[in-house]
Formats: sequence, C-alpha cells, structure tokens
Amino acid sequence: MVEIILKVGKKGEIYTTKTIRKLTKIRVGGYVKAEVIEGKLILEPVKTVEDLLKKPKKIELTVEEFENFSLEAQREILGDA
Repeated sequence: MVEIILKVGKKGEIYTTKTIRKLTKIRVGGYVKAEVIEGKLILEPVKTVEDLLKKPKKIELTVEEFENFSLEAQREILGDA
C-alpha cells in the first residue's frame, strides 16, 4: 500500500503525483471514476476503447475447437460452396 498526501485546490481539484498516476495508470487528460464508500473517496481510471484494443486477449482452445472455428470462418468467408 502506498499512502501519499495530496493537495486540494480552491475549486476542489485533487492534484495527484507522478507516482500515483504511474501506480494507478491514470493518464493526464484521461478520465477517472469516483465513488464514495463509507466516507472514503475511491478513484479508478476509466479504460478507453484504445486501452482495451491494445491488450490482446488470451483464449484457450483445444485442437478440435480451433478446427471447428476455422471451418466455420471459412464457410462464412467463402460461402457454402
């Protein structure tokens, strides 16, 4: 756990540090989701579409499942020739 004291501006802005942004993956100009739970403010970065597309998803298939998927894709692309 990292604990850092942050400054609050005149209009309620909360100023984070580079360390906090790096640890939480909050980007300058990005968005965060704010929740208040039992009097505590919880901030979480909101992932953009770009963030989701950058991270490849890993799936596990058996050889049989892959073969079925391949055949189905070929039928869709080439038609039922």
